[in-house]
Amino acid sequence: MQKSVLFISLFLLAATQADAQSWLDKVGKKVENSAKRTIERKAEQKTEQAVGKAVDKATDKDTYKGSEKDKDVETIEWTEMEPGEIEKSVGGKQDGAPKLEAYSKYDFVPGDQILFYEDFLQDAIGDFPALWTTNASGEVKTLSIAPGKWLQNTTRSGEFTYLNNLALPANFILEFDYIPYFSEEAQQKNPNRSNWYATGAVKLYSDKPGKEKEFDGGLFPGDMGLRIHFNNYTWNMDAYNDKGKGEIEGKSDKNCVVSEQVNHIIVWVQNRRVRVYHGGAKIMDVPTMLAPDTKLMRLRLDNAHEDNRPFFSNIKITTASPDTRSKLITEGKLITYGITFDVNKDVVKPESYGTLKSIADVLAENPDVKVKIIGHTDSDGADDANLDLSRRRAASVKNELSKLFGIDASRMETEGAGESQPLAPNDTSENKAKNRRVEFVKQ
Repeated sequence: MQKSVLFISLFLLAATQADAQSWLDKVGKKVENSAKRTIERKAEQKTEQAVGKAVDKATDKDTYKGSEKDKDVETIEWTEMEPGEIEKSVGGKQDGAPKLEAYSKYDFVPGDQILFYEDFLQDAIGDFPALWTTNASGEVKTLSIAPGKWLQNTTRSGEFTYLNNLALPANFILEFDYIPYFSEEAQQKNPNRSNWYATGAVKLYSDKPGKEKEFDGGLFPGDMGLRIHFNNYTWNMDAYNDKGKGEIEGKSDKNCVVSEQVNHIIVWVQNRRVRVYHGGAKIMDVPTMLAPDTKLMRLRLDNAHEDNRPFFSNIKITTASPDTRSKLITEGKLITYGITFDVNKDVVKPESYGTLKSIADVLAENPDVKVKIIGHTDSDGADDANLDLSRRRAASVKNELSKLFGIDASRMETEGAGESQPLAPNDTSENKAKNRRVEFVKQ
């Protein structure tokens, strides 16, 4: 202790006051982070016991609020992150989020049907989700850098498989949020952050009828399918069938995933063609990736490296590319799930670009058409707050169509319906996702 005091005293005498204060701040931060990590490791051990039944209203995509059951359970803190790193996150803080016009490469358009949605809200923190299985171990947790609940791989290697068949159509869009996290044991062995692995994988595949297996085939499960592997250096995509891997392999080093940040990854499957998007760019676009007659019906997530302990959430599959012109002009009404917002926010997210452009194109081609834009929420949260939020979201959509695409504002009126017009009961995460939507009604 005396040697430490003497060292600090000599340093302060030799340095300027500003430099000394900066050095002390760094020392204090390291001590604080070390203490926090010790506390978190103890807290993680306590969460091995189940904390109760499924939480029905722990969190909402429209109004975020914690459950009473969540108050005394673990919240992951990113104590190692430097100031400003959270703000850089793709889909992170609203004030630091990328602008919508920067996502002009996002040409996908989600359809008017939600085929699958999973945010783990029905599962208790500390439990493994009821609708999934694993060949390793995992827990549902909450995070300091993002709202909602997240499924984390908690062992050296392993995969998560959704238990039910999805029977996906030939044309669909898969979206999910992914946070790579280097294990604490690996961090201690390899403190150089530039060497940390931000690797993961998503697999879509099918089994022969009556011979469904949750964990067969290793890297390439089932009888035919698609594997997309990603890390902080590259993207790789492979398709396969019972005769082996296809001759074409997708590769890219553009906009790779980033450790300890929310990475929103989109996969558009259109017959044999597969496109991948991330961070405002189209990463891969392979016209003949899938083998002919491939039927995709199962979903698997993978940490893809023994040192990675990633988090997954907000997994959504929708139909793709609706006939915007027909639905809006001929049928007089368009329901879209392609215009999205951050939790409890009214700012249109950048990945909405493709949907907004398709609507703007129709309005530009039909200059006499006027529309009403209606925002809808689910039933979680206060009625008046949801109504106000839906109004503000509708107004934001109008503003983007006018500002970014030049649609005359006088042709658009807005309305908020809040939770008053649900399309499905607000009893599951998937049904709540169906109720959170934007509608365009021809006037």
